Amino acid sequence: MFFWLKALLSGLTIALVSTLARRYPGLGALVASLPLISVFGMIWLWLETKDPARMEAHVGATFWYVLPSLPMFLLIPWIMRHGVPFWLALCTGCGVTILLYMGMVWLAPKIGIQM
Repeated sequence: MFFWLKALLSGLTIALVSTLARRYPGLGALVASLPLISVFGMIWLWLETKDPARMEAHVGATFWYVLPSLPMFLLIPWIMRHGVPFWLALCTGCGVTILLYMGMVWLAPKIGIQM
């Protein structure tokens, strides 16, 4: 039952963002930029484990994983402005993000960051 509650609330959040963005792109972007999924994830993790060490590790790793995802939000609109169709721009942005994630996973332990 708890799984379905989590899925419902998470799905409603995504539906809200897409509905807002269709009518008010700026407001939709604002809501999408909020770390709602991260907050939901923290709430669900806490309710299921009540483990401070696990929460600390999760939140810290989330911060480091957010960083390689940020360039995608600049890359996609930039390449679309240069005539690249949406789906190709999205795939390119996701591909670059995957490469950046891989770079972060490789680099993090070398500079003392635990993921």
